[in-house]
Amino acid sequence: MKILAIDTSGLVGSVAISDGDILTALFSIQYKTTHSQILMPMISDIADKINLDLKSVDAIAIARGPGSFTGLRIGSATAKGLALAIDKPIIPIPTVDALAYNLYGNEKIICPMMDAKRNQVYTGIYTFVPTDTEEKNSERSFSMKVIKEQFATSVEDIAERLNAMGKPVILLGDGVPVYHDRLEELLGVPFSVAPLNMNRQSAASLCALAAEYAKEGLFVSSDEFAPEYLRLSQAEREAQEKENSSGGGSDGLKGKEIKERRALNRSTPGRIRIREMTAEDVEDAWKLENMYLGREAWTMKQLLEAMTRDDTIYLVSEMAGRIVGLCGVQNISGEGEITNVSVSGDVRRMGCAYKMLRQLIERGAGIGIKDYTLEVRASNAPAIGLYEKLGFKSEGVRPGFYEEPKDDAVIYWKRKDS
Repeated sequence: MKILAIDTSGLVGSVAISDGDILTALFSIQYKTTHSQILMPMISDIADKINLDLKSVDAIAIARGPGSFTGLRIGSATAKGLALAIDKPIIPIPTVDALAYNLYGNEKIICPMMDAKRNQVYTGIYTFVPTDTEEKNSERSFSMKVIKEQFATSVEDIAERLNAMGKPVILLGDGVPVYHDRLEELLGVPFSVAPLNMNRQSAASLCALAAEYAKEGLFVSSDEFAPEYLRLSQAEREAQEKENSSGGGSDGLKGKEIKERRALNRSTPGRIRIREMTAEDVEDAWKLENMYLGREAWTMKQLLEAMTRDDTIYLVSEMAGRIVGLCGVQNISGEGEITNVSVSGDVRRMGCAYKMLRQLIERGAGIGIKDYTLEVRASNAPAIGLYEKLGFKSEGVRPGFYEEPKDDAVIYWKRKDS
């Protein structure tokens, strides 16, 4: 079985190809680059060097999370796009499990730790157990035993769990150097740290573990795959903290009740929720654009590529589990080009586009945008009214820019100093 493996869950960007029990290629980078810059070139470079036709791949293995929200988004979008293009399944692998698999055959306690910020780690507890009877001169094989599946917790909590087991432990992952001094204080059991050749994410381990998953038929389609974050994003955490600090709102709800209420709100007909677009939203967003913009709509590939860039922000509006709006912006030397604005016809009088664009503009400052520009059909009076309400001003016209029907494009700007 030929497997393409992708791991962008942390600082390391890693791509590998395995064919049966042979690791054909491995490309890993941990440097001052972003996954959106290097991932596709890495895949292309590997394919060129080993004369690989991507259509010959049987499955795509992907680190499904936890990890960096941006990294997971980039890896997920790439895996979904490739799987869709070559019509092959995805094998989702828990990130922490794959890290533990770096130490295949080690019968000590294995504890990967990924830095999750805020004095927390993404972690789990593992070991390897023999799968055959040990005899002299006989080959041994092992299976990975998951003692505690991956979860997010404090450094204090995982140290307490390891101490309770009372056995020597091997630590690995980018969380270990971050919390090393604290771990020295907290751990009462002997511990060692895996060496540099096996202490970070590796697509080679993804290939090996994916081969085991494949034997059990653990495949999903591109449509079915979604990353597993384990925690709320920073924006969601800040919103929750703000709500908690104010007593949970007018109803006085806190903690679990707030989460339950939000879950209910997301499925309540008539309530529109604005959020960042994820890889699993791309197909629905594309269908929305295609329905209302026709030939002017972006392709699914264009949306996938655009949303994985570090200089873009893409938002969607969701109502009752359905994507009803999409908007996006790209930062070009401090100027934000609003590239996409699409809204379903049944929500156009509900303020959906206004709320999306207002959030887009507010978030744009976070990636260095100062001024915003967009183009709109001269005949699209409702859209023009919306943009002017948001503070955009007409600064020019491109005659006959749009086709079918022929129309001028009005150029609008929203400048910080104006």
